[in-house]
Amino acid sequence: MESFRTEYEHQVEAKKLRIEKDILELGDKIAAFKDGKIPEDKFRSLRLARGVYGQRQLGVQMIRIKLPYGKVTSNQLRRIAQVSDEYSTGRLHITTRQDIQIHHVSLDRTPQLWADLEKDDVTLREACGNTVRNVTASDNAGINPDELFDVTPYAEQVFQYFLRKPFGQELGRKIKIAFSSDDRDDALTFIHDFGFIPRIESETKGFKVMIGGGLGAQPFLAHIAYEFLPADELIPFIEASIRVFDRHGERKSRNKARMKYLISKIGLETFLDLVKQEKTAVQFGSPEDQLKVIDTFEYEKLDPISPDKLFTDDQDYNQWIRSNVSLQKQAGYLAVYIKVPLGDFYTDQARSLAYLLDSLKLPELRFTVNQNIQLRGVRAEQLQTVYSQLSQLNLNESGYGGLADITACPGTDTCNLGISNSTNVALELESFIRLNYPKLIEETGISIKISGCMNSCGQHGLAQIGFHGSSIKTKEGTLPALQVLLGGGKTGAGAGRIAEKVIKVPSKRVLKVVQAILDDYLRFHENEEEFNAYYDKQGNTYFYNLLKPLTDLENLNSNEYLDWGQDERFATAIGVGECAGVIIDLVATLFFDAEEKLSSAREALKESRYADAIYYGYSAGIHSAKAKLIEKGIRCNSQQEILTDFDAHLGMDFGWSEQNSFSEFILRINKEKASEYFANQYVTEIEELMFQLSPSTAKDL
Repeated sequence: MESFRTEYEHQVEAKKLRIEKDILELGDKIAAFKDGKIPEDKFRSLRLARGVYGQRQLGVQMIRIKLPYGKVTSNQLRRIAQVSDEYSTGRLHITTRQDIQIHHVSLDRTPQLWADLEKDDVTLREACGNTVRNVTASDNAGINPDELFDVTPYAEQVFQYFLRKPFGQELGRKIKIAFSSDDRDDALTFIHDFGFIPRIESETKGFKVMIGGGLGAQPFLAHIAYEFLPADELIPFIEASIRVFDRHGERKSRNKARMKYLISKIGLETFLDLVKQEKTAVQFGSPEDQLKVIDTFEYEKLDPISPDKLFTDDQDYNQWIRSNVSLQKQAGYLAVYIKVPLGDFYTDQARSLAYLLDSLKLPELRFTVNQNIQLRGVRAEQLQTVYSQLSQLNLNESGYGGLADITACPGTDTCNLGISNSTNVALELESFIRLNYPKLIEETGISIKISGCMNSCGQHGLAQIGFHGSSIKTKEGTLPALQVLLGGGKTGAGAGRIAEKVIKVPSKRVLKVVQAILDDYLRFHENEEEFNAYYDKQGNTYFYNLLKPLTDLENLNSNEYLDWGQDERFATAIGVGECAGVIIDLVATLFFDAEEKLSSAREALKESRYADAIYYGYSAGIHSAKAKLIEKGIRCNSQQEILTDFDAHLGMDFGWSEQNSFSEFILRINKEKASEYFANQYVTEIEELMFQLSPSTAKDL
């Protein structure tokens, strides 16, 4: 036990030192960038990997706070509120990946902001950029009456393990991971790079594994990699897959650089074969990995709750119970869902929620993938107190998960890629539905989701009724517009459907669009026929013809040239997006990167992180080889092509041969175990290679 504690304390101290180094490094890089010592594109990539994201307004940043599976303690919530008040505007935005974003932050203040967050174990690391992003999970994981087991510890372990891993820092594009608690698939595994749904075979816990999904401008449904993968093989599979993606994935065209395109290009079977070959390099399973556990809340044993006894004479309260309260698997406890319009709430509300958690001894809250909040561990006798407190905070609206609970990204409010407004559209639609369709407020079979552009941050492709920002040119100018999509959603067990484009309409006609669709459905659908079944029966052309009159541009009025919430005439103003970072091809920058990787390799060796040291060494070798290829005028789309092209064009010049190729030298990382001996040998040889390839010593090519 004493040795365990000593090892654990050693890990805690090492983690603390890495965090401090991260924060100091960010400050140093900001200073170097302002002094002109780091190119803007290189600096952008670096800050994105540390959660610092450029926004539409010049001179300020959006900060993304990374919260695995949306879990937050009362102390962490207070810390986030304090940071938002001190460095931002006091507004907190919940994302569809269970993160928190704050806006309008000065770049110079981001290192101190990060340091303040880390006082309560909250990080920015890899919240943006070409990295392994936040790990999401069903908000009801751990309390779901239908779950086979709680996926929370696995989501936590994956989050902890992949944080700061060298192979996850500069990928071709981002990696997204999700865990669903059961086959209803509330975490939407089918649109993730990796998705996991719990399974048990022969008393062994494991997962159905989905791989290669994604939304964006070109959505892909995930493939089934395994119907059952034992839980102890989970992290090795993810790591080997990411290593394959890092080496073989597209690097030149960012629009084709997600893992979904690589799998589509080479085929699932070939991809999985490469993953099997790569597993030799995976080091997971060492004693320190097994220490990554989470504290679970111990529920007292209570008598079961009779739902009927929760209701009172207050009809608003009763409606709130029906739509916003559910039974937990722990007898006697309730989960309360808080509807947060647009996912926006404020620091005074956050502090009050933290106080509510403490005063009622609730374990935590979780941010949900539909931009709301969940409280858990509420007892029946506490429910009215919770409702009263939420009423005072203006957070007691009913209809959680229903038709009037609309998901929307920030769009043109802050995002460089936003084309037309999404936030004010969502608010107008929610009010319109509540006023005109009160009986549908609790309807959970129809969802509305809105994105400011085609990239689907608002997940419009997953909605029964979806919209994304667009524009329409007329003789008099440009109109803000919305593309209408219908028929998307989850179908369960890792399967889903992507909404189909129907028609594009002026934005100011969106209320009439929704009215036409809902009225038609309510009038003509058969009993118990769900919306997507009705859409399939009628067909895309039917809905195109239904909405076609709303596209008539003959009698436009001046108001239609104004976007929702705006008083100036609409004009498209799309900037450079930062959703996936930037790829740099400058020779000097590549050699600079190689030196940094080598330095990280040496540091990892000192800390006995041998697998990390080897991968840093590999990256240093790849960067150096790419720099020499670019000097020769040879451009490469992937790391694998760098190896192949170096052998073909430069290998002989630097002493390599067909029998002893550069590729074989570099790719020993997936043929040798990550031992202390091999790590030291490999890093030393990479250092010698870099000296040979560096501009000051290389041959005149």
